[in-house]
Amino acid sequence: SAAAAGGRPLVESLRAAAAAAAVGRDATIPLVARKGRASYLGDRSADHLDPGATSAAILVEALADARSERVG
Repeated sequence: SAAAAGGRPLVESLRAAAAAAAVGRDATIPLVARKGRASYLGDRSADHLDPGATSAAILVEALADARSERVG
């Protein structure tokens, strides 16, 4: 990866990934679901966080936190 090639510490790369995942998660708020269970709500699915994007953001943040605790 570019971070590894540039000598960037893993924890910094994970923090950057967590921040990007949070931005992506927040970008789902105005979207209307077209697939999955939320698609049954139609336009009412807008103005809510996408559960998949939210769980992915939580996962990446947890990875960053775990690595940071391990590194100290």
